[in-house]
Amino acid sequence: MLRIILSCCVAFGLVLVMGPKVIGFMHKLHFGQTIYELGPQTHKSKQGTPIMGGLMICCAAVVCSLVFHPAAWQGFWDFEVGLLMVSLLAMLVGFADDWIKGVKKRHEGLKPLQKIAGQIVVGLGFACYCYFNPQVGSSIRIPFTGLEWDLGWWYIPLMGLAIIFMVNSSNLLDGLDGLLSSTSVVGNTGWLALALIALAAGEGAAKDNLLTLAVFAAAVVGGTLGFLRYNRFPAKIFQGDSGSMFIGGVTVGLALLLRQPLLMLLLDAAMVVSSVSVILQRGYFKLTHGKRIFKMSPLHHHFELSGYPETQVVSMYTVITAMLTIVVVLGQIRMN
Repeated sequence: MLRIILSCCVAFGLVLVMGPKVIGFMHKLHFGQTIYELGPQTHKSKQGTPIMGGLMICCAAVVCSLVFHPAAWQGFWDFEVGLLMVSLLAMLVGFADDWIKGVKKRHEGLKPLQKIAGQIVVGLGFACYCYFNPQVGSSIRIPFTGLEWDLGWWYIPLMGLAIIFMVNSSNLLDGLDGLLSSTSVVGNTGWLALALIALAAGEGAAKDNLLTLAVFAAAVVGGTLGFLRYNRFPAKIFQGDSGSMFIGGVTVGLALLLRQPLLMLLLDAAMVVSSVSVILQRGYFKLTHGKRIFKMSPLHHHFELSGYPETQVVSMYTVITAMLTIVVVLGQIRMN
């Protein structure tokens, strides 16, 4: 337990210390946000706000997860390897996108085919890692039932798609000051709790790997909390695609290694809703030749254009995420 607490606290402190230096450095490099012309007009004031702030969360989480890693390493199948693989590779795709936005000043960043190609590599690569990992395999748990569902070889394409979906969903949610940061702190606290619940019932090597998940989740929670000091409204720095895709990679990594991917629908409902609202909006727009379901997608922009202040939308999303997290954790405790 001490490792988990230290991982969270040290990551929190590291980001707090790095914040002013990174913000100043990004300003000097003119790595600022390029605002989408068709976005909400209230966002025009955000033009030039530094991006790539999520790299602070990434650095703090990686350092703390390695420093406070359980003493017994398990080689390639150590969960630390898997988490670093999916989170850092996803972050690299986002970093390339941020670089184009920050240096080239092109709002669209990477071309869609370039972005999806990178995410396919990440998705299929990590799905294969989980499939062949002797402590994960092709079975997933059915929430609140104690049952398992063996997907067989279908695990790889299905989980690959889930990884791509969640990484993009995390990216889409990062549209308001502090929105992704706040909801991911709560959601990843939920994953941390699930790792601890599983740890209480784990044995041997599995127990060490579950502790690894808890330490990593705690580091991300601490780093993201520290980042909120600079990302809350009005934001002094944004996560950027680097940070949002790192968060998405961490989230899906924890879910798959815990064999609980279906719980992402609850613990990470804010991310899921963002993607679903975009899919619905685009589909309806094409089917009706120009009509819309929402004033703007993702859904948080619809609320914003309906007159809700950014802070109120962020609070609403965070409270709902907290309620769903409590339901999940209590349900898991009851199962065990």
